[in-house]
Amino acid sequence: MDVGEPFGSVMSPKESETIPSPRRPLMFLRKRDRPVAPIVHAEDGDFNTAVWEQPGVTVVDFWAPWCGPCRMMEPILEEVAIERVDDGVRIVKVNVDRAPQVSALYGIRSIPTLMFFRDGEAQFEMVGLVPKPVLEREIGELLSSVASPPDEQVG
Repeated sequence: MDVGEPFGSVMSPKESETIPSPRRPLMFLRKRDRPVAPIVHAEDGDFNTAVWEQPGVTVVDFWAPWCGPCRMMEPILEEVAIERVDDGVRIVKVNVDRAPQVSALYGIRSIPTLMFFRDGEAQFEMVGLVPKPVLEREIGELLSSVASPPDEQVG
């Protein structure tokens, strides 16, 4: 290296073409294809068929794209949707900006809000970011109550 050239000598384009580049192993790992989560997106016009007319357990996520906690909730719901599809659990997302009538009907004032439905009827709601273990517990309780209905009293 010459003192006048602090970064080494500059090669002409012809010289650089003649120098073979060393083969390096690829350092990237191939990502596995993620399964597509069976999440339904509903608005005012199709909420009836997406939630009220569905048997079993449905979790409705009232959200908005500009909501940070809502975006944090999305991968949790995707995992649950994939893991619980065989149990008949449905995840439905409702963008509150695009479904103002349904949001007003249920009095949604804070997002994210998760509403839990059993056979089309609202059971309870949870407001804010819900950790996956808590969500799994609540879904499990609803599933067990669907599987074993309460004993009827004979009078």
